[in-house]
Amino acid sequence: MKLNELSPEEKRVILYKGTEPPFTGKYDKYFEDGTYVCRQCGTNLYNSGSKFNSGCGWPSFDEEIKGSVKRHPDADGRRTEILCAMCGGHLGHVFEGEGFTEKNTRHCVNSISVDFLPSKKEENEFALLGGGCFWCLEAVFSQLKGVSSVISGYAGGITENPDYKQVCSGKTGHAEVIKIIFDPSIISYELLLEIFFSVHDPTTPGRQGNDIGPQYRSIILYNSASQKRIAGEVISRLEKSGRFKNPVVTELKEFDRFYIAEDYHQQYFFNNPYQPYCRAVISPKVEKFVKNFKEKIRDKEQ
Repeated sequence: MKLNELSPEEKRVILYKGTEPPFTGKYDKYFEDGTYVCRQCGTNLYNSGSKFNSGCGWPSFDEEIKGSVKRHPDADGRRTEILCAMCGGHLGHVFEGEGFTEKNTRHCVNSISVDFLPSKKEENEFALLGGGCFWCLEAVFSQLKGVSSVISGYAGGITENPDYKQVCSGKTGHAEVIKIIFDPSIISYELLLEIFFSVHDPTTPGRQGNDIGPQYRSIILYNSASQKRIAGEVISRLEKSGRFKNPVVTELKEFDRFYIAEDYHQQYFFNNPYQPYCRAVISPKVEKFVKNFKEKIRDKEQ
């Protein structure tokens, strides 16, 4: 096994089980998408999706890549040391029962013990949002600069290939959502969420206005670690802003499967502008959006 050459400080931590000072490591508050690998041998150790901000001063992960990290009683007799399972390099310590995440585990890792390999980013990204009837959201987001397409569909449930009638029964667990294909160099995911929270009420569980049922719940389905982090930050700011009288109940869930809705649901507002629901419910939302985000709307010929 070929090992990378280590600097004196890297040897102190990785070989001789030292610890870097808290809040000094380059990966402490680093939340890009990618994989953390062993500095000494290059073994994949942690996916970025398992990283969270514990505030302890060292990078924190709630789960390792299976089989990549081994545990060993620490010399102090109290803690549990974690090492690279391939080369035995010292990574840090693991703690359980602290309640930071659902997995209730914190791998406290020295930045100096790992390297980071960024994920390959596609030119376009996608976002999945649900906030009431998907006709309403589609009518708004289809007008944005940097958005190439908006598709209405179903996500967040357990039934495979559901149809509209099944979703409306409330038994599939799915929400009506839109899939937004966007260019992050033109419009950011954070701005998409700001618009999302401006055009629906995130404080009403399982309903938007007269549309009632779990399929109309407020939901964000993230597909990367950065989307999860940004969504959490936006929701936190929203809760602290006092903008809503009631608590924000938007569900934040990892993306699994997206099912495209029936053809007649696609671009419904633009194909049926004089339908009573469109005039009474969707048009006011679109007018509000145009007023507040006029500079973000693309030219009609685009």
